[in-house]
Amino acid sequence: MARTQNDRQISRQQGVITLRSLLLLFTGGMLLLVLVAAASVSFDRFRDYMSGQLQGHARDGATAIGLSLSNAIDGRDPVASSSLIDAVFDSGRYLSVVYVNNQGEEVAGRETSLREVDVPGWFVALADLPLPVGEAEVVRGWSRLGKVRVVSHPGRAYEDLWVVTVRIVAGSALIGGLGLIGLFWMMTRLMRPLRAVEKQARALGKRDFRRRVDITSTRELNQVTHAMNQMADDLGRLFEGQAKLIQHLRKVNNEDSLTGLASRQAFEQRLKVEVESEERSAPGVLFLIQLEEFAQYNQSYGRDEADRLLVRIAGALNTFVHAHSDSFAGRMTGAGFAVFLPGVSRADGVIWCRQLVEELDGIYSDLSAPMDVSVHAGIAQAAETRKAGELMSAADEALRQAQMEEGSACHAADRDRPEHHDSEKWRIMIGEAITQGQMSLWMQPMISNGDNGVLFHQVFSRMRTEEGWIKAGIFVPMAERFGMIPDIDRWVLERSLALLHTEPDTRLALSLGMVSVASEAFRKELLEQLSAAGKERRRLQIGISEQAVHHHRTAVGLLVRGLNRLKVPVIVDRFGVGGVPFSYLRNLRFQALRIDNSFVHDIDSHDDNRFYLESVTTIAHSRGVRVYVTGVETAGEYAALQGVGIDGAMGYHLGRPFEAGH
Repeated sequence: MARTQNDRQISRQQGVITLRSLLLLFTGGMLLLVLVAAASVSFDRFRDYMSGQLQGHARDGATAIGLSLSNAIDGRDPVASSSLIDAVFDSGRYLSVVYVNNQGEEVAGRETSLREVDVPGWFVALADLPLPVGEAEVVRGWSRLGKVRVVSHPGRAYEDLWVVTVRIVAGSALIGGLGLIGLFWMMTRLMRPLRAVEKQARALGKRDFRRRVDITSTRELNQVTHAMNQMADDLGRLFEGQAKLIQHLRKVNNEDSLTGLASRQAFEQRLKVEVESEERSAPGVLFLIQLEEFAQYNQSYGRDEADRLLVRIAGALNTFVHAHSDSFAGRMTGAGFAVFLPGVSRADGVIWCRQLVEELDGIYSDLSAPMDVSVHAGIAQAAETRKAGELMSAADEALRQAQMEEGSACHAADRDRPEHHDSEKWRIMIGEAITQGQMSLWMQPMISNGDNGVLFHQVFSRMRTEEGWIKAGIFVPMAERFGMIPDIDRWVLERSLALLHTEPDTRLALSLGMVSVASEAFRKELLEQLSAAGKERRRLQIGISEQAVHHHRTAVGLLVRGLNRLKVPVIVDRFGVGGVPFSYLRNLRFQALRIDNSFVHDIDSHDDNRFYLESVTTIAHSRGVRVYVTGVETAGEYAALQGVGIDGAMGYHLGRPFEAGH
């Protein structure tokens, strides 16, 4: 909602005149006003000058004609007077020349109307030059014979005034144009730092604190840019400190301080979610591993060497779990470790356990020589009817059986317990489900924390078998092992886009497997399909697990940038277990976090997890990132999460999955 309001505000602001336009308009208006005023003054002065010229011309003409009539001819002779006046009038310089006697009677005269001049009529009306009258006495000796009245013709004056006016206007336009060009150039240079500051402010709004303004301008603008750069540095340090705080909280609450593996509490919490959650309840196997004679090793070689040994062992366990999708390891006691492999059969678990024990035994024996040491492991199989505590007890019992054997060994509990399916049968079942249409699209609502409305639906697949529907949490780990996840993700994407096309009010989210994210071919196909989908793709959110971000950073970066170009929202899935620093995620343009179930399970009774979620939510919201949670299965959990301030929640307590179209 906040983002929508911001977009509307920006849209309204785009319709407001810019500062540069305002300054150009004001300064240009002032320049135009000055030029118009100067042109008007020049026009008026030249008009007055031409009026004066006409007055002088009329007066001089009257004087000259009067003298001619007085001296050259007898002014009392009408014929001679008329001949003289005709000769003068025919020059075209006068509108009228009239000679009247003392009685006011016209003796001779000529007059005409204002002839057409090569000047626009509107200009003649605008200039409206006066028609001055010049008079002179006609005398003979001491006798007054009459008076001559002369009116000058203004045509030449209009033509001269028109030429001068055109030149004034042209000069003013040239000066004004050059002035506006110079003004525009100056404003552009002055506004450049402001545009840079605007871009920096928008970057700060998007929580990008790396942009700097290095443009030098006026002292005032330099002060502004310096202040903005300082604020960006301060905010960057602030958020970096908050990110480090999150990382520290995650380490303190969930990691063993020495080895970096999950702590006992964190491991058991996540194991409980994996095997007991109605939403997941995935099959798999649990390893409990013990380094025998570790106390003697510690006593013989010292604590520092013992710590280095444990770090070596933890490194080998990390390498092992990274090779098995969604697996995780933890440190249970001083020299005791645990590993859970979802989607693994007991038979495969025994093979991998032996390989792992052999590797760990090699590390332990090399460092402890000449001491006689060994590594033992107990294996127990997860099942839908088995609780996490029961699974731990079975593995612990198997570990005690292994410890009774000579040298390093693995012992599997429940040897007589029938497995649901072996690996080969799982591979065939999943392959047939994909190719023969035995899969179905299911949806689960993400509920808004504000109004309990549906924000979107998470989509996933379920597989139909003779035994009924099999949840994604059960067969997806198997599909990951067999490299079939891209085929499943491709199928889910196609069905999701088809659903968005038929239901325009629906919003969906789908999560990609780590193998799919790592595949260049899949990423290319995904972006092509989304591009072809048009605006419908904006109603689809793509989830990428934090573990995928950790193990395939380059591939994830390419995918996220491609999705950003298509304006497809990105969710970091299962946040909190991948070990990716929050500062790294800051460099990716993602829109939401989805917290891993292990932080949500029993959160109403785990203050540490609640405090961690509060910190993550606060920092995420400060960066414009939404926070979602999954696996909410009790009212107490949901009440605790509402107090944390999350944006949305999903789980069996809020809404059970349902088949799309039903």
